[in-house]
Amino acid sequence: MASPDGIKMTWLGHSTFLIESDGNRILIDPWVMGNPACPDDLKDPGPLDAILITHAHFDHIGDAVELGKKTGAAMVSIPETSHWLGSKGLENLVEFNKGGTVEVAGVKAHMTHAVHSCGITDGDQVLYGGEAAGYVIEFASGFKLYHAGDTAVFSDMALIGKLLAPDWAMLPIGDHYTMGPRSAAEAVRLLGVKHVVPMHFGTFPALRGTPDELREAAGDVVNLEVHDLEPGRSIG
Repeated sequence: MASPDGIKMTWLGHSTFLIESDGNRILIDPWVMGNPACPDDLKDPGPLDAILITHAHFDHIGDAVELGKKTGAAMVSIPETSHWLGSKGLENLVEFNKGGTVEVAGVKAHMTHAVHSCGITDGDQVLYGGEAAGYVIEFASGFKLYHAGDTAVFSDMALIGKLLAPDWAMLPIGDHYTMGPRSAAEAVRLLGVKHVVPMHFGTFPALRGTPDELREAAGDVVNLEVHDLEPGRSIG
C-alpha cells in the first residue's frame, strides 16, 4: 500500500478538506464561510491551486464562486456544474465526467460515481447541476485518496477498489442525507481500504452517525484504522 507521506490532509468540517502536497494546495468541496463546523481561522483557506467539487448542493459548493475568483484556482467539476460556474464569471474551468481523468495541481483526479442528488440553489431557483460524483486523487508518489462525496453505498464501489485501488477513503457517515455508519462499513469492505476518514457527520442535528458507530459496524475488517479528526485538525 502506498503511503501518505508528504501529503497533509486538513478537515475543515462537513465534507471540506484542504490537501497539500508537492507545493500544491487543493480544496475539496468549497464550503467554509457558512460552514458552522469550520474553525474561524480556516474560513479563509488561503491560496489554492485547484478546487474539486463533488456536487452542487450548497453545503459543498457554497463558496466556489468567491474562492475561485479570489484564488484563480482550477475549478474541477462535472460539465453541468462547470457551465453554471462559467455563468458566474469563472474562467479557469476543468470539466469532465465519470470514468474520466484529468491532471491538475500536480495530481490525477479520477471522477467516480456517487448515488445522490445534485441541485444548485441560485437565488429562488434550484437548477440542475449534473450528477453527484466522487474523486480518487492520485498523487505523484502513487498514493491514492478517495473522496466519496455525498453518496449511498453502492455495489460498484467494488469496481472503484479494483480499478483505482484507493489507499485511503473519505466516507460520509452522518445518515439522513447520505449513508450512515452501517452502510459506510459495507463501503469499506467493497473498496478494500484499511484507512478511513469519516466526514459529513455532526454538522447538523440530522447527521447523527458517529465514527465510533462506524468502528463497531466495521469491526470485522482486520487492521482497519478510522481516523477520527476534529475540524481544523490534520493528518500528515
